[in-house]
Amino acid sequence: MIAAFFERLNETQGLNFSVFYDAFDASRFLTGLWTTSYICVVSILASLALGLAGVWVAGGGSRLGRLVVRGYVQFFRNTPPLVQLSFFYFAVGGLLPRVSDGFGGLSPPVSGTGWAIIAFSLFAGAFNVEIFRAGIEAVPATTVEAAESLGYTRLQLYIHVVLPLAFRICLPALNNNLVNLVKTTTLAYAIGVPELLYAASQIWSESFNVREMMNVLLVTYVLLVGVLVLVMGRWEKAMRIPGYTT
Repeated sequence: MIAAFFERLNETQGLNFSVFYDAFDASRFLTGLWTTSYICVVSILASLALGLAGVWVAGGGSRLGRLVVRGYVQFFRNTPPLVQLSFFYFAVGGLLPRVSDGFGGLSPPVSGTGWAIIAFSLFAGAFNVEIFRAGIEAVPATTVEAAESLGYTRLQLYIHVVLPLAFRICLPALNNNLVNLVKTTTLAYAIGVPELLYAASQIWSESFNVREMMNVLLVTYVLLVGVLVLVMGRWEKAMRIPGYTT
């Protein structure tokens, strides 16, 4: 019924939403949606892990570790994500030796999707380090001292006291950074990753329906970001501590 409606809309009004009635276009668009979702989920998880690892090292006693984290944050925070992606894909990827593709040929060891995940994870991870650092520094010193007086090790202090409180404090900023990460995934188009924008551009270049595909693309990204905001909102609600208002 939906396919018939949009096919009729094209015939009568000239509004060609081909992804809703053409099986080939729908398949390409869904493949782009899957690729974008995959890049988003893996990059978000990796950036969170990088942020936690970075803030752990930055708060440790190693001067070298602190310098490395500081350099990492400054490098990825002060350079455009498209330049970072191009650097990894063309400069770093070009230095890696080719591997067998199993069909008698050679292929790069890391795909375009892999480089996109690496670049976006490092980019968002640099911001997450600063977000987590701000959250940890906002935890009252008396709370930390009380835990230390009870004999908590540094790891136990982070897991049971500091991080639960810090997460609650930094979730709004973390939410903004992860939303920005989802929107940044469109840059993968530049290295030929078949994500949503790439799939949409293929469709409109063949079907000449730029206006319709741009509307579909915008609505799809609004829904993707909406899902992320909903998840983060529920996480923030679950992390709320009654009586803790810092």
